[in-house]
Amino acid sequence: MKIDYRDIRKERKEKRENKRNNSHLLFLASCFLFLNLVSCKSEFADNSDRFKEGVFEIPAGDNFVKETIIRKDSIQISKYGNSVDTLSIKWKNNFFYTLKYIHPKNDLQKDPMYVQINKIYDDKYDFTVRIGFSKFSQKGTVYKIE
Repeated sequence: MKIDYRDIRKERKEKRENKRNNSHLLFLASCFLFLNLVSCKSEFADNSDRFKEGVFEIPAGDNFVKETIIRKDSIQISKYGNSVDTLSIKWKNNFFYTLKYIHPKNDLQKDPMYVQINKIYDDKYDFTVRIGFSKFSQKGTVYKIE
């Protein structure tokens, strides 16, 4: 039996080239993953919990009368016109909370209001509110004034 050393050398050379090519692919994939992670930095840090307490205002607009809101713990006091209402507030997370009138004055106020925070800015946030399980929803902006 005759051994052809040229075939063995050729086979070893091909294996080394394959290993080198695999190393290059692994390096490129690692670089791509690193760049992808670095470039996906969030626009802002999640400090949206700053809207859970304080004094806020909803300016008068198309669908709203001017309203001043005071939040502390699980209570929200809403002042608009000559009226003052007290609501309980329960936060599901930093972007969703439920409001419920403590002393409802009519049937509509008996339903909870579900509020979704859509976009956060430095001193305000855009929201969508839905009353009860109805399809009615309304959008607005809340400004933090204190």
